[in-house]
Amino acid sequence: MDPNLLFWKSEGQTLFRRLQIWFDVLDPTFLFSSDAEIQKAHSRLGSGEKLNEKDGQALTYLSLSSVHADSGAVLPVIFRPPALFTISAPLMIASLLPHKAVSHAMFWQFFGQTYSAGFNYANRNSSSEKQGQQTSLKQLLLMAGTVSYATCAGALPQFLINRLGVTSAQGLAFFRSVLPFPISAALAFFNVFTVRSLESQTGIQVFDSNGNPVGLSKAAGEKAVRDTAMSRATLFGTATAVPNILMLFLQSTKLFQRNPLLASPLRYFSGVVCFGLMIPMSFSLFPQLGTIEKENVEKELQAAVDGSELYYHRGL
Repeated sequence: MDPNLLFWKSEGQTLFRRLQIWFDVLDPTFLFSSDAEIQKAHSRLGSGEKLNEKDGQALTYLSLSSVHADSGAVLPVIFRPPALFTISAPLMIASLLPHKAVSHAMFWQFFGQTYSAGFNYANRNSSSEKQGQQTSLKQLLLMAGTVSYATCAGALPQFLINRLGVTSAQGLAFFRSVLPFPISAALAFFNVFTVRSLESQTGIQVFDSNGNPVGLSKAAGEKAVRDTAMSRATLFGTATAVPNILMLFLQSTKLFQRNPLLASPLRYFSGVVCFGLMIPMSFSLFPQLGTIEKENVEKELQAAVDGSELYYHRGL
């Protein structure tokens, strides 16, 4: 089992502890580490070398933030967990702007959905794939279809505003503040579910309690994809809903009635803050090294282990 997974096995089984770890792992300064530094840190963790607490923690967090736990390869810098906030937050805010044309809304939705698809694919469970395997044409077409569909669906509120000629304050508030919340959550779920659908079809590697590989399980793959999709829906749904709900309440106060120009800056600022806080929370909702009951996996795998549960890499 990869050193990253061994760490999650020993340290990441409670929500509070996972949250603590992710706040450290998401340190943006890790993005400036070279591939050589990252590979060295990962190798030292797997070598069994005794490290003092400070050095061991620094190497562990660098490895967790930058190395894929299945392949052991260094992740592309833009798809590492610490890069998610830096890239996704501006795209999310831009997609929530009060656009006048559907094409403008689709433009920002396209970039946001494209990045989400890339992040989901880079951080998938790749244990069933051969080392050095290139992305298949089928996978590329699936990702392209996912991005295309999500782009159109994400621009639906602006399309309805223009199509129906909505001009009333109540109508605009519904289409720009209420409707984006369920759409953002649903599309985030859809993006993960489709981009990583191969894991449900081919299965992912499961391990026994000692960290020994047992075989590929489709049931574990389905659970890994479903849990990750739910966590991503929570992230984008909450980050969209909180600033909009906050504005609906604040706009009725005297302060905002006197100073209406304060509404937009506060809305987008609260959206950025909420998104930043929700990233470690959403990553922590489910264990990075997930567990599945023995009776829920394939029969041939049940016969290969003695324990009551199996472990698998959930991906991110």
